Amino acid sequence: MQNSLTTLAALLGTMILLAWSFARADRYGRLGILSWSQQILLALPWLIYFGCWLFHSYLSLAMLLLLLALSSLGYVFVGYQMCQLVENIPAQTSDYPLSKSASSSNLTIPKTPITSQVISQAPAVSQILNKIAAADLQLIQGIFGIETFYATETLPQPGGGVMFRGNLRGEPAEVHQRLSKALSDRSEHLSRKYNLFLVDGEDLRQLVYVIPANSELEKVSNSQKILSLILFAVNLFTTSILGGEIQNIDLIAEPNRWHETLPFIIGISSILAVRELAQRWIARKYQIRLTPPFCLPSFQIASFGAFSRVKTPIPSRKALFDLAIAPAIASSIFSLFLLVLGLILSKNQVESIGILLELPSQIFEYSVFIGLLAKSILGNSLAVDLVSIHPLVILGWLGLTITALNLMPAGQLDGGRIIQAVYGRKTAAVTTLLTLLLLALASIINPISLYWAGIILILLRSQESPMLNEVSELDSDRDAWGIVALFWMILLILPITPLVAEKLGIG
Repeated sequence: MQNSLTTLAALLGTMILLAWSFARADRYGRLGILSWSQQILLALPWLIYFGCWLFHSYLSLAMLLLLLALSSLGYVFVGYQMCQLVENIPAQTSDYPLSKSASSSNLTIPKTPITSQVISQAPAVSQILNKIAAADLQLIQGIFGIETFYATETLPQPGGGVMFRGNLRGEPAEVHQRLSKALSDRSEHLSRKYNLFLVDGEDLRQLVYVIPANSELEKVSNSQKILSLILFAVNLFTTSILGGEIQNIDLIAEPNRWHETLPFIIGISSILAVRELAQRWIARKYQIRLTPPFCLPSFQIASFGAFSRVKTPIPSRKALFDLAIAPAIASSIFSLFLLVLGLILSKNQVESIGILLELPSQIFEYSVFIGLLAKSILGNSLAVDLVSIHPLVILGWLGLTITALNLMPAGQLDGGRIIQAVYGRKTAAVTTLLTLLLLALASIINPISLYWAGIILILLRSQESPMLNEVSELDSDRDAWGIVALFWMILLILPITPLVAEKLGIG
C-alpha cells in the first residue's frame, strides 16, 4: 500500500511540475514552447528510467544509453528550430544610427559566444526585447576611442543590445575597466542601465557588447525560495535515513529514534554550510548575486551537495575561478579535518560521539587518498573484514566525496567552472561531454555515477553566462590551483584495485 501511494505521489508531482513549467513557457510564445520541449527531451530518459523503477521494472544500461542518444538527437533538432526562429526575428533597425561600415546588407546576427548563450536561454530573450534608444546609442558610441577600443562596425542584436566590432588597443582588463567607467559616467543621461561585455569573436578579434540590464532577471522569485526550503528538508530526511542505516536503526519502523541520527545530520549540514559560506563570501567580494542554495539529496551518500544559480553577470574569468575554487578548498579542509580526527579517535578507540561503528574495511578501497591516509594512521588494523571506526570518519569521507563529485569538469559544477575560467568555453564543452560519458560507463560498477550523470545532464550541464570581461587570462597561480583541484578530484574518486589493496593490507 505504501509503495502504491509513493508511486502515485511521484507521478502526480511529475504531472504538476510539467504542467507548471509548460504554463510558464507558454507566456513566451513558440520560442518558450521550444525551450520547454528541449528540457523535456533531456529529462524524458530519466523520467522513463525512474518511472519503470517505481513500478519495479528496471531498464538495462544499453536501453538507457539508447534513450539518452535519442533524446540528444531531439534536443539538437529542437535547438536548430530555435536558432531558425531567432534569426527570423525582424531586425528593427530604424532607431540605430549605424557606422559607415555597417550597411543594411550586413545586419546579421553573428554567431558569437553571447548570441549562442542568449539562444540557449530562449525564455529570457523575449523578456529583454526593448531596443536601445537612438539617443542612448549615440552616448554609448562616445565611450570608444583609439586608446581603448577602436569601433569600426555597429550591429544591433536580437536581445535589444548592440555589438561593436573593432580593434582592441590595450590590455583587456584595463580597457574593459575604462570602457565600463565611461559607460557608468553616462548613466544619468541614459534611459536605462546597460552592461558592457568584452568577449572573443570567432575570428579571434575582440567584440564589445552593450546589452540592457534586466532587473527582473536578477530577482529571486518566491518559487525559488520555496523550492530551496523543500530540497533542504528532503536533504535532512535523506541524511537522517543514511545516518540510521549506518547505525543499524530502521527509522521507518522506529521513527521515535530519529534523534540518534542528529549528530550525523549536523555533520553533513555543517559540511554543506562551509561550502555555501565560502561561495557566498566570494560572491559578495565580486558583487555577484546568487539564488538560494538548492540541495541535491541522495539516499546513497546523504547529499550530492548544493548548487546556486548566478543571477548577475560575472565580472571576469578570475571571479568565476574564485567562485568555483573557494567552496572546494573550504569543504576539503573541513572534511579532511573530520576524517583525520575520526581516524585518530578510531585508533585510540574513543567513543566521544555516539559509538564506534563496525563497518567493512573495504570502504577504504573506494578512494586512493582516503585508503592511503587510513592505512598510515590505522596501520595493520585494516587487515580484517570488519573495522571499528569513529563516526567522524564517515562524515569526513562523505564530505570529501561531495567535494570530489562537485569538482568534476562538467557544466556548472565547481570543476566545470574552473575549466571554463582556465581554458575557455570550447574546452569546457568537451570536458562536460567526456565527464558524462565516463559517468555512464562507471555506472556499470557504481550506480551512483548514473544518478550523478542524470543530475548534471538535467540541471547543471550548461556553462555560465558570458562574463563582462571574458578576454583577460588568469594568472599563473590560479592556473596551477586549477590543475591541483582536478588532480585532487581524481585522488578522491579513483578506487584502489583489489591487488593494490591486498598488498597494502586493506581488507
